[in-house]
Amino acid sequence: MIDPLALRGFFTDLQTRLVAAAEALADDDGARFRSDPWQKAATQALSGDGRTCIVEGGAVFERAGVAFSHVRGDALPPSASARRPELAGRAFEAMGVSAVFHPANPYCPTAHMNVRALLATSDGEAPAWWFGGGMDLTPYYPFVEDIRHFHGVCRDALEAFGGELYPRFKQSCDAYFFLKHRAEARGVGGIFFDDLSEGGFERCFALTRAVGNAFADAYLPIVERRRETPFGERERDFQAYRRGRYVEFNLVCDRGTLFGLQSGGRTESILMSLPPIVKWRYDWHPQPGSPEAQLAEVLTPRNWV
Repeated sequence: MIDPLALRGFFTDLQTRLVAAAEALADDDGARFRSDPWQKAATQALSGDGRTCIVEGGAVFERAGVAFSHVRGDALPPSASARRPELAGRAFEAMGVSAVFHPANPYCPTAHMNVRALLATSDGEAPAWWFGGGMDLTPYYPFVEDIRHFHGVCRDALEAFGGELYPRFKQSCDAYFFLKHRAEARGVGGIFFDDLSEGGFERCFALTRAVGNAFADAYLPIVERRRETPFGERERDFQAYRRGRYVEFNLVCDRGTLFGLQSGGRTESILMSLPPIVKWRYDWHPQPGSPEAQLAEVLTPRNWV
C-alpha cells in the first residue's frame, strides 16, 4: 500500500539522524547545523515544504547540508516525464532527503547521498510511483582503504535485496556521475538507482531505507580517520580546483538539480550542494608522479570490493 505519510516520516527522521551524527563527529568543532524550515507559497500548480539543515565555516565541514523537501504539483515537470512520456501531465508528489558534505581538510573526501520517492496520479488511472537515490564519494587525495570501505558498506546495504544489485547499481553510479564534456569521472562512485519499482512498493521502500540508513556508516568513519591529517596551501588549492568538477557536474549534468528547479523546489536548498570555495584553471594538469596526479589513478571505474 502506498503511504505518503510513511514516506515522509522516514525521510524527516533520516534527516534528523544524519544531522545528529555529523554534529557528534564534529563535536569539538563547536559548529552546529542551522535548521531552516521553508514553506512554498501555494500556487494553482505547485505547493511544497521542507527543511534545510546546513553548517558552514566549521573546522571539520566547510559546508555540509542535509535537506528534506516535499513538493506537489499539477503536472510532472519535463525532467521527470522525459523517459516516461505516458505520465506527462499527471499530478505528482515528490519527496526525499539530499545530503552533501564538503570537509575543510583536503584529505577528507566530499560525499553525496540522496534518497527520494515520486508518486504520479491521474483520475481513472492506477497511481504510478518509483524510488531513486544512492551515494557517491569524491576524494581529492585518495586512500584505497577508504574507497573500499565506502563501497563495502554500499554492497552490504543492498545484500538482503539480491546479490546482483550492488554490481548493477555501482555500474549505474559510474555511468551517471561522469562528466561527458571532459570524459572524466567525478569521483570513485558508489551506488545509484532511479525509476525503481520492481518487486513492489514495500520492497522498494525497504531498499531505499537501507541505502539512506547506510550513508553515515559509509562516510563518517572516513572523515574521522582523515580529519587531523596535516595539510597546507598546496592541498587546499588542489581541493578547490577539483571542486570545480563537482560544480560542473551539478550544474550541467545532474537530473536532480534540474528536477528540483523545474518542480518549484527551494533554490537555496537545491544549490546547497555547491562547495563554498572553488577554483578553475585553464588546461591545468598535475605534475607526473605528484600526490595530485595520484587522483587520476582511482578515477577509472573498477571493482573495489
